[in-house]
Amino acid sequence: MEKKCELDFQSLQDTIDVIGTKWRVQILCSICECGNTRFREIERSIPKLTTRMLSKELKAMEQFGLVTRTVTDTRPVTVEYKETELCHTLIPIFDKMLEWGEKYGATAKQTNKVQQ
Repeated sequence: MEKKCELDFQSLQDTIDVIGTKWRVQILCSICECGNTRFREIERSIPKLTTRMLSKELKAMEQFGLVTRTVTDTRPVTVEYKETELCHTLIPIFDKMLEWGEKYGATAKQTNKVQQ
């Protein structure tokens, strides 16, 4: 007999769709937790992140309503990215992910290598 799962899998999938890319959580943490607001600051704070990928991810995050983009007409032009209230609601999730990674991440990765 099947057990009915009471979880709302669509809500879980929606969350993964919003934050589940390789770089998105790191970019959001760079902005929300570290206070980096300028493109180059964000880029330099995340090793191996390319300029093209950062640009693509910031555009997607802006469309999702996670960050705002502000262009200041100065010489040179200044572009800043700031977290939104919606982004702030993800901070407890990031904290739990960090906690889980510190506790189980290395073991899970090691187990995966053994099984391959």
